[in-house]
Amino acid sequence: MHRRALIVSTARDRGSLAAVRALHRSGWTVGVGTPDGGGMVTASKACARRHVVARPRGDGAAFVHDVQEAVRSGGYDIVFGAGDDWMAALAEFREQIPAPVAHPPAHAVRNALDKLELAQAAARAGIATPRTVAATEETLRLWIGPVVVKCREHWSPGQTMPYRIEAQRFDGPRQALPQVERINAAGARAVLQKPIEGSLSALVGLFHHGRLDGRVQQISSRVFPTPNGVSTRAQTVPVDAELAARAESLLTSIGWEGLVELQFLLDEQETPHLIDLNGRFYGSMALADAARPGLAHAWALRTLGEPTPTLEDAAVGHRYAWVAGDVRRAVAERRDSLTRDLGETVRWARGARHSVWDLSDLGPTRQLVFDRLSLAVRSSKS
Repeated sequence: MHRRALIVSTARDRGSLAAVRALHRSGWTVGVGTPDGGGMVTASKACARRHVVARPRGDGAAFVHDVQEAVRSGGYDIVFGAGDDWMAALAEFREQIPAPVAHPPAHAVRNALDKLELAQAAARAGIATPRTVAATEETLRLWIGPVVVKCREHWSPGQTMPYRIEAQRFDGPRQALPQVERINAAGARAVLQKPIEGSLSALVGLFHHGRLDGRVQQISSRVFPTPNGVSTRAQTVPVDAELAARAESLLTSIGWEGLVELQFLLDEQETPHLIDLNGRFYGSMALADAARPGLAHAWALRTLGEPTPTLEDAAVGHRYAWVAGDVRRAVAERRDSLTRDLGETVRWARGARHSVWDLSDLGPTRQLVFDRLSLAVRSSKS
């Protein structure tokens, strides 16, 4: 049976690109909807069709209309959202979407995306988390020491915020106040979080009927921006069975189903502290697809109620590289020397699965280079 999948996303989402390629390799015809109908993701030869889909803002009417039109014109069997806002909006408006939505019910998505609710649920499941509190005048006044300021959630019905405000670390509450005010002014809510010094790690899998299958555990040796950024280098490691069991308890409690990436920071004692839950295609997904092929395919089949093969744990030792991010990190950090750091970037990239670069699918790389050159030209003229 020939199947069709629609992914709605921003044009430069690296997780979407990995998913488009993975689903195509599994025999799916894949369409992509972006705000302008083009971009890096749609430049992949694995993308069979492009659609214009408005970002989910305001009352969501334009977003719903565009998804409806894309599903009908493309004959899609399933719809995925890449990015928290796309995922949450699909879950919220699922009754208006004329195809099955891959994501869990709206209440589960809201539980997962709310940083404060997630931290409390994790604690009940026996998973360590950084101290997390709502950013109020009182909590700012009482906070002592460095602090990370985050949006409590990245999407909610009626949101008009035009972009995602990323987490930032500050030396203290006085320095953090402008960022809290910025988040509040954008119509979002801020939380304060105690920084954890350590390595970024993740546990990935498909959660279904209380069990996490197809598990992939990875650890990142470099991130950008430092220290609160995303993986520029990562490698698969053996699955921590105790952590996975606690993760299953957490996911059950919030009502989750489907793909999940739980992000942790490992402190000096190697204790994992949960900092985020990604329930959609994520930046380093190309690593999971290399080490445990078929996750996107299995997720789609389970959503459609079809049988799936047994999903074993990922192989250990697979490497991932986001070279563009790692070069920018090297320029910013200059570990030992810039030349040495860039040399390590090149050596790591050899034999690694890349987030964008693929010799058999050069369209996304060409489009990304073109977009950046165009931006540089416009900036020079302004």
